[in-house]
Amino acid sequence: MSELECSRAGCRNTATMQVVWRNPRIHAADREKIWLACADHVGFLRDYLAARDFPVTVRDGVPS
Repeated sequence: MSELECSRAGCRNTATMQVVWRNPRIHAADREKIWLACADHVGFLRDYLAARDFPVTVRDGVPS
């Protein structure tokens, strides 16, 4: 299987973390969305979602 890439637009780095979030206006509390992130962009992606008042957490590793 090929390596998973960062979700940041234009980035082709290998993802090493998960940015887990949901939009509480449209998603139930048990629904999770996951963006993959490299070390360079995890902060950007987390801050982007947090600025929109979405619950967001960061987990190490990527789904297998």
